[in-house]
Amino acid sequence: MKKLTLALLALAAVSVASAQKLVIKGSDTLGAKLVPMLAEEYKAHNSGVTFEIAAEGSTTGISAIVDGTAQIGMSSRRAKATEMSAGTAKGVSLKPTIVAFDGIGVIVSAKNPLASLTKRQVEQIFAGDITDWSQVGGTAGPISVYTRNTSSGTYADFKELAMKKRDYASSSQKMAGNEQIAAEVAKNANGIGYVGLAYLHDPGIKTVAIDGALPTEESVIAKQYPYARPTFYYTNGEPTGEAAKFVEFTLSDEGQKTVRKVGFVPVRKL
Repeated sequence: MKKLTLALLALAAVSVASAQKLVIKGSDTLGAKLVPMLAEEYKAHNSGVTFEIAAEGSTTGISAIVDGTAQIGMSSRRAKATEMSAGTAKGVSLKPTIVAFDGIGVIVSAKNPLASLTKRQVEQIFAGDITDWSQVGGTAGPISVYTRNTSSGTYADFKELAMKKRDYASSSQKMAGNEQIAAEVAKNANGIGYVGLAYLHDPGIKTVAIDGALPTEESVIAKQYPYARPTFYYTNGEPTGEAAKFVEFTLSDEGQKTVRKVGFVPVRKL
């Protein structure tokens, strides 16, 4: 009986040792849909692996790598110089790996008749210079601006790509994620916001063309769409262990096919 107990304890110890938990934190753009789907596919090939995925914004993902609380940090923007310095101070080398390309789509309610805007109009709307739809050829009504919160990489990227680094309108409403912005815009006929490619087909919204261009795989690859950008996994130097295997899986043909299926643009031709 004692031998059996010892054998069972040894087997349990082996099972615990073989189980791998991969902690991934950061970008909602990547973490709300794409990474959970990749994780499920990865687990189908690696049954001993579990995942903890927290999609609370790119800033949290980069901070998690600096603090050592995650093996992979998801980010829809590049790390800032201050973040790189914070990592260096702790002996952490922030290494970016591009895992997909994205185009930030400007969305309005499906009830809004407006079909297009210029880059200048987008800047003026989100900065608060234009406050009524009649000013851009739409049906008269006060514009409700929805943005991501300040920990979001998309919040920062949109300021960089669309607003010449200007501040958002003081009246803008900050949302936690892409899906929240899409939901708010869908139920507000006067709403406008922005989301990543994977969220452009949420119900009740439509995408506005910017200077005649819509965010598609083709326009992002050709750099014809003005708000195109790469998305990243950050690791502490070269990834190792299970993290390295998951990064490799994400960049594999199978992983990149999932990137496309979710709605993003693969990093290479498939």
